[in-house]
Amino acid sequence: MYLVRKGIIAILFLVLLLTGYRPAGQCQSIATAPAVVPGVSYTLATWRSSRVRNIIYQLGFHLPATPTAAVEVEEQLSFDLSDNTAPLQIDFRKKGAGPDTLLVNGMPIPADYQQEHLLIPTKVLHTGANIIGLHFSAVDLPLNRNSDFLYTLLVPDRARTLFPCFDQPDCKAIFQLTLTLPADWKAMANAPLKEATGNGSEQTLHFLPSDRISTYLFAFVAGRFTDTAASAGEYPMHFFYRETDSAKLRLSIRPVFQIQTDALAFLQHYTKIPYPFQKFSCAAIPDFQFGGMEHPGAIQYKASSLFLDPGATRDQLIARSNLLSHETAHMWFGDLVTMSWFNDVWMKEVFANFMADKISNITLPDNKYDLKFLTDHYTAAYSVDRTEGAHPIRQQLDNLQDAGSLYGNIIYHKAPIMMRQLELLMGADAFRDGLRDYLKQYAGGNASWPELIRILGAHTTTDLNAWNKVWVNESGRPRFTYQCKTSGGKITELMIHQQGEDGSARVWPQFFTIALVYRDHIEHLPVNMNTAGIRLEKAVGKEAPLGFLFNSGGEGYGLFPVDKFLLHSLPAIKSPLMRASTYINLYENMLDGQGISPMQLLALDRAMLSMEPEELNLNILTDQISSLYWRFIPSAKRDSLSVSLEKEIWKTMYAVRSPNEKKVLFKTFSSIVRTKKGQDSLYRIWKTQEPPAGVQLSEDDYTALAATLALRAYPGEKQLLDEQLARIKNKDRRDRLIYLLPALSNDEGERDRFFETLRTPEGRKKESWVLTALGYLHHPLRTGYSEKYLPQTLALLEEVQRTGDVFFPQSWLAASLGWYRTKSAAAIVRDFLQQHPDYNPKLKAKLLQAADNLFRAANLTK
Repeated sequence: MYLVRKGIIAILFLVLLLTGYRPAGQCQSIATAPAVVPGVSYTLATWRSSRVRNIIYQLGFHLPATPTAAVEVEEQLSFDLSDNTAPLQIDFRKKGAGPDTLLVNGMPIPADYQQEHLLIPTKVLHTGANIIGLHFSAVDLPLNRNSDFLYTLLVPDRARTLFPCFDQPDCKAIFQLTLTLPADWKAMANAPLKEATGNGSEQTLHFLPSDRISTYLFAFVAGRFTDTAASAGEYPMHFFYRETDSAKLRLSIRPVFQIQTDALAFLQHYTKIPYPFQKFSCAAIPDFQFGGMEHPGAIQYKASSLFLDPGATRDQLIARSNLLSHETAHMWFGDLVTMSWFNDVWMKEVFANFMADKISNITLPDNKYDLKFLTDHYTAAYSVDRTEGAHPIRQQLDNLQDAGSLYGNIIYHKAPIMMRQLELLMGADAFRDGLRDYLKQYAGGNASWPELIRILGAHTTTDLNAWNKVWVNESGRPRFTYQCKTSGGKITELMIHQQGEDGSARVWPQFFTIALVYRDHIEHLPVNMNTAGIRLEKAVGKEAPLGFLFNSGGEGYGLFPVDKFLLHSLPAIKSPLMRASTYINLYENMLDGQGISPMQLLALDRAMLSMEPEELNLNILTDQISSLYWRFIPSAKRDSLSVSLEKEIWKTMYAVRSPNEKKVLFKTFSSIVRTKKGQDSLYRIWKTQEPPAGVQLSEDDYTALAATLALRAYPGEKQLLDEQLARIKNKDRRDRLIYLLPALSNDEGERDRFFETLRTPEGRKKESWVLTALGYLHHPLRTGYSEKYLPQTLALLEEVQRTGDVFFPQSWLAASLGWYRTKSAAAIVRDFLQQHPDYNPKLKAKLLQAADNLFRAANLTK
């Protein structure tokens, strides 16, 4: 590992200069060089990717124990340059001046720092090998520093905030890392540890050269962690964590190792490519910004998603399996083969989710693949695709600084639905073989979606370009209608039509099923909806049914019609998958104002609550009940509903047998409780720590109960919160609750002062804490007061995007706008958009997505 102090760097480069270095001549033709603009423009990225090769970063970080002390960094950047006719832009986003020391091929030069770039003049650049040496102090933003641990998180373009680099996905590089850190800290990086040396209170860790990876995948974790090891086939697997709850440790560590091991085995078999990196290890990070991040050799996970307690629901177990499988799948899809540009970031995410669904079908006992796929993806995809802010799966990206705005439910949830339709279209074997060809051809490199479509196209006779146009390059979803003609009790014609929900004459080629529901049986008819309208010949001659249940198999995508007979016949449908599809269709039709009102749907969901035996479906019902109750039911009616609704949920909780279902219902009760009697019940449970029979509650659950009571201004809420804080022994969880206390306060002035702190980047540093706090500030019971925060919340959005991680802007909006329902709140959003006609279009889309429920509620509850 090359790591020396800046004075030695100068000496070594002077030796290099004296033993043969000759500066290249100044090139006259620099007019074609990309403009120097903030961020990483597509033009700059294209220019560099054709000229820069064989990149190696040698990085040394000195990590002090004190989180406020400066982190000193030494860097040597080596690369081959095929064209030195224009100044070279190296990405470096930092406040103030550039690096303290800058040497290019042995020549000290002053730093020319412009528009977030170091400009290296042509006179010191070589055609061929070049070496740049730098020394600087790192900024805290990408280091995520805490009192006794830190971690890097550089996706999509934060590598340039940590060190000067070519921060684009198709400039893959080898990283040689050295860390100097406190003697009692541990560290994990992309590559295995080569050697460690001690020096009193500090130690220095030298890591082996990494595999060739993109800058956003470079990572290390350091701090006070427990390190547990296991074997994943031929690879030793290390797991860093800070969890201290013995029950969670006992119940979680083995499944974490096992699921990842099973996922590795599945992916190696499916792709026919062995695990492609030197090591496989992971770290559980308290309050991590994402669910996980796929750094090869150092995967990072949100700790609370991995460490589950004895009362974990099936939904939580499935989510953990999906998360672990998702990040493991990224080792092939995203890390081995990486998108050429971040406009195709969805490619790595869709395959990670798509493969995770397949893997979870194996890793979880009795997993119902079709049902889980439906419940995981459809509601989330519809929540964006039905809005004014809907966008295509594949989006244009002119500058990498806007890449964070590409993330969301469309790429994580609509894209897997699209990919499943493509697999149905091609056939599972042909689809798999096409993916194998793609991974083999581009292994270690970069590829774009058109290149994948070309390879897949060789495995099918279908015109994938036409299919691709509407599914990938356009936004929105289809609306389906039908006409059924009968004679003598028989179907003479069944016509099905589709058009864009926006009224456009578009066709989404897709497969789905229609169920013909009779009194004593159900018949399923397959539909290949490849035109705007089809005549379903297989229906002709069949007895006229009681009604039709569209998308009965859960494969189709769009707004499907719902027959009114279902309002009375739903309990008779035995298939959990059919019921789930119907629940989702009913909710979407309610939002669209088609045939069912919020009160009617709430009545149906309440009736099904005690009859639904499938836990995944119970989650749909309880989510809908909470949403309907808080968002779409007028206040006067909501007040009159409280007593009966609480009583029904509590009674159902005692009636169901499964502990998981009891837990789901208990949480639902806690979320909607308003009566004094209900709050008293929750207080007794919290105080005595004796939950209802069959319900298992963890420390986190009791903290949530304390927050629930505080939000309802339960008598003595401050003392209650202080007592809960005293119960918490884990330092990370104590720090979290301490941060949240002002947002939970019933002192309006204290909440106002807390909101003011969110106006600074430092106040928003711990993003997961901020989002929870926003949920408290804007709780449905507080929206009348907190509506005054909305103008400033919207005004901060652009800054939130600049300083936050990729999911933060959309989460900031969702946590702030999620429970409002009044015309005055809707007017605040509309006025903001009207006053900013040239607003960043991607942020505008995020705002319209987050405000969709608000807009609909303001109309539905008038």
